[in-house]
Amino acid sequence: MSETPLTPRAGEQNALLRFLDSDILYSFRQSKLTMLAAAVTASYFLIALFSPWIAPQNPFDLAGLNLLDSLTPPSWHPDGVPEFPLGTDDQGRDMLSAIMYGSRISLAVGFASVAFAATLGISLGLISGYVGGAVDTVIMRIADIQLTFPSILIALLIDGTVSGLLPSVAREDTAFWVLTFSIGLSFWVQYARTVRSSVLVEKDREYVQAARLIGLKPLTIMARHVLPNVLGPVLVIATINLALAVITEATLSFLGVGIPVTQPSLGTLIRIGNNFLFSGEWWITIFPGVALAILVLSVNLLGDWLRDALNPKLR
Repeated sequence: MSETPLTPRAGEQNALLRFLDSDILYSFRQSKLTMLAAAVTASYFLIALFSPWIAPQNPFDLAGLNLLDSLTPPSWHPDGVPEFPLGTDDQGRDMLSAIMYGSRISLAVGFASVAFAATLGISLGLISGYVGGAVDTVIMRIADIQLTFPSILIALLIDGTVSGLLPSVAREDTAFWVLTFSIGLSFWVQYARTVRSSVLVEKDREYVQAARLIGLKPLTIMARHVLPNVLGPVLVIATINLALAVITEATLSFLGVGIPVTQPSLGTLIRIGNNFLFSGEWWITIFPGVALAILVLSVNLLGDWLRDALNPKLR
């Protein structure tokens, strides 16, 4: 009697059951700190995604701002009003709404730059490890040279160079993409070196040799057979780099070379508030700073857990 093949729905159910019974999910449920970090991170993502609908005010709409509301303290202050629970900035922007929208921009820059860095680094790492020879030497020497400079300095150099080449009228419209390119280009080395070391191990395995014998092209072997086996460490790096990218964006924006003030990120809000910190309007910089710190801490905790969960030596 022949066995009945699994239907797609049955296969999906078996995959779901295997995931629910996996060591990774078990370690996640055992760590209350990781679950809290995941909940906080998910909350940031949801708030950033739905901020146009849940924010009390659109801080980017200049027509909706009133300068008479500027520098209003938080609602619990004697001079505060319930309409602005976290106060307002010097333009009359509601700080709660500005933080929601600012988190959206910070996360968007972080995700885009990490995606760009991962794509570039994985591609160069695959080529370097699989091809070897002079190609490997050139790519790794470039990576070694870049590692001698701090990533924030590289991002500043790239951002300043690209912005200088653009006409002044286009700088504000392209600030997001220039910033993403700058941060992504400063982070690709970690992915390239990690993938290269994994490829050097994987390319001598039997399944790669068998793929060569049946005539598969090197690009097909790298993309279809080698790449899926080196993605574990890359996922951990990407998670940790997301927090680093958000911090780098905030640093560049704080220095005045990031997102423009008309569409402020968390770093821009902190920079704006820093100008009023010593005059008593502390809420303009404190609340965005706390929001940024909580976001980065939560993502870092998730990255630390993922690194330990994917390490078979710790199971």
